[in-house]
Amino acid sequence: MDLGSQVLFLLSAFGGLNALILSVYFGIIAHKKKFSNWFLSLLLLVISVRILKSAFYYIIPNLADSIIQIGLTACSLIGPFLYLYIRSQIKNNISTYIWILNILPYLAVLLIVGWEYPYWSYKELWSKTLVPLIYLQWIIYIVLAVYLLKDVFRRLYSRKDSLNDREKWFLNIVAGIFIIWFAYVLGSYVSYIVGALSFSFVFYLLILLWVFKNKHNSLFFENKSSYEDKAIDEEQLEQITKKLKVVEEKKLYQNSDLKLADLAQEINISTHILSQYLNDNLGKSFSLYINEFRIEEAKRLLHSKHNYTIEAIGYESGFNTKSTFFSAFKKITGLTPSGYKNKV
Repeated sequence: MDLGSQVLFLLSAFGGLNALILSVYFGIIAHKKKFSNWFLSLLLLVISVRILKSAFYYIIPNLADSIIQIGLTACSLIGPFLYLYIRSQIKNNISTYIWILNILPYLAVLLIVGWEYPYWSYKELWSKTLVPLIYLQWIIYIVLAVYLLKDVFRRLYSRKDSLNDREKWFLNIVAGIFIIWFAYVLGSYVSYIVGALSFSFVFYLLILLWVFKNKHNSLFFENKSSYEDKAIDEEQLEQITKKLKVVEEKKLYQNSDLKLADLAQEINISTHILSQYLNDNLGKSFSLYINEFRIEEAKRLLHSKHNYTIEAIGYESGFNTKSTFFSAFKKITGLTPSGYKNKV
């Protein structure tokens, strides 16, 4: 094996090995766990198995067929674990039924197929049918993960609202998994090692983002952990609750450029305390808190302003784009503005 091949192997193998170590960290060692850490751990685990298999197959063409089958089986779980990680983060929790529905069927089918039609005896079946199906399932789950983040992508596209660090992290994770999928598909036509190399590149890039941003509390641990030693006392809670009535009294929510810092300044408290109050006591982000007021205003206008267009009502309520108005209205009420108007 020449020097170039050795370098490619080492880069790929180190990426896979480090992902395996990080998988163990999130799954076993990390304290103050969030449930979603398990999905992140399992996502890293199945990717590392796939990458290590690819790296060793690159330098050992006659690698044991059983190891190749294990790598391909692990590959079939990358998409589901990505989807479950994003979903558990976005919705803060996930039912047992959901994760079982998205894991056990694929695992059961591949175990049964692998037993009845092992790779070492049915290589053509695997290469021409099962592997393309696995890659198809992988990209379908990437699309489902993108759909979960549709509001984030919409804001990113409109460039009206800035994304927080957690949202940027989710976009990086999905983009990284897509790059790896694309590299593996491309590798079928170019070189087998391309997929493994792409993972190492994406993996180390994401780790650098994590380390330099130093936002591990909000990305991987419970959101409340950063506040747990600085609880707001009962008297201050009561004062903040009273002060926040100004949002409705002055209709501050109608200002489409209203930011957390603006509201904190209005009621004379720090942005940190206000954010803590909204997250810990109301269980809401600042965006959701304000949008609920805007939606109530929109509902009132839909009742009373029959000569207003739907778009005008959105702007009057405090939304800066038609798309964000429609998205927030559907998310909070379960109906579109037009559907709500017709219903009432």
